[in-house]
Amino acid sequence: MTAFLARRTATLGITVLLASFVVFLIPYVTPGDPVRKIIRSRVAGEVIDDSVAQALAADLGLQDPLMMQYLRWLGRLLGGDMGLSYASRTPVAEQVLPALAVTLSLVVMTLGAAAAVSVVLGVVAALQEGRAADRVITTVTQAFIAVPEYWLAPVLVLVFALNLSLLPSAGWSGPSSAVLPVAVLALRPTSYFTSAVREGVLDALGAEHVVAARARGLGRVRTLRRHVLPNGLLPLTTLVAVWFAGLLGGSVIVEVVFAIPGMGRLLYDAVRNSDIPLAQGGVVVVVGLAVLLTTAADLVHGLLNPRLRGRRA
Repeated sequence: MTAFLARRTATLGITVLLASFVVFLIPYVTPGDPVRKIIRSRVAGEVIDDSVAQALAADLGLQDPLMMQYLRWLGRLLGGDMGLSYASRTPVAEQVLPALAVTLSLVVMTLGAAAAVSVVLGVVAALQEGRAADRVITTVTQAFIAVPEYWLAPVLVLVFALNLSLLPSAGWSGPSSAVLPVAVLALRPTSYFTSAVREGVLDALGAEHVVAARARGLGRVRTLRRHVLPNGLLPLTTLVAVWFAGLLGGSVIVEVVFAIPGMGRLLYDAVRNSDIPLAQGGVVVVVGLAVLLTTAADLVHGLLNPRLRGRRA
């Protein structure tokens, strides 16, 4: 167990460091003078002449080896200093944190809805394996995968916001404004979650201890609750964490269509305005959280599944 935790913690640290180094290199791999880009992110002001730029570059240590600059940048980042936004001239952290709170709310609601629906559908499909209910659930949920978000979002806005006037078409002002974005984002994870629950429950139903429990006369509902669901829902923990990480930065289309001030919208605006400090801050926060969540899910999965822990340790 100790070896398993040490290995996962070491992997987490290495992954975060590699990701942060890639993000640090953004000014060096995009068009333009990287020194002037970095100076713009550290010093407020619209015009910087050559003599001032050289002096600032020396003061900021931009003539030092790249690795030394990276370590200084990482130190500032760990202290919460992400630089100044090119567009607003305000600290990047002041824009990233509110946007992150909005996206986290959206993602939690999306995965909560997807998990609740998929548990019901997956269990029903497994218990009705090969019958009409199983075939209908499997076919419909698989069809969800083929529905693109950029098509579904405008259709839902047209029907429920503009024609029926039941829900807001845009904004982030209350529970009703979250209904359509959550519906769009939840479609694909619901499909994958339902398939995973169905397979997990089928595997659990065939386990020897479950068959023995049924042979001893344990009721179907009690067998399902005590022996089938704890193991059958195990794959869902990893899937939810993976989708959580993906939706943190993958909700761009939905946030843009519904005018939601989240991380997806922030990164979209940063790229559109060539706002490198804002893009760096947003990406490093999203990647860091994604790696942390995925590792946490892996740890939980390993703790709940001794066979998996043994193989990985």
